[in-house]
Amino acid sequence: MLSARRDFIQAHPIATKRIVRAFLKAADICAQDPERAARFMVAKQYESSYPIALDVVKSLPYHRWRESNPEDTLRFHALRLYQAGMIKTNPNKLIAQGTDWRVLNELKKELKA
Repeated sequence: MLSARRDFIQAHPIATKRIVRAFLKAADICAQDPERAARFMVAKQYESSYPIALDVVKSLPYHRWRESNPEDTLRFHALRLYQAGMIKTNPNKLIAQGTDWRVLNELKKELKA
């Protein structure tokens, strides 16, 4: 999940798109080449054990961003938070006022290959 402040996105649209692109490409690398991702984690000392790093990368659904609907996902989690009283805004209002899917939709088309 990524989030950003509205004023940052409006002030830096190119940087925003580059950040989102980098996250999506990293997710693709983890999904397509988990061994490479695990080696990177060990090299950067995020994890000391290669087998553990590989197991973690293989167990996470990095490919899911291509398949899931982010608006439905946000609605699902926002509804649970709303029902628990952790947020006061109705999930549909939250999505209508607080989301902008343009960058993600553009990148989905760009990274389709």
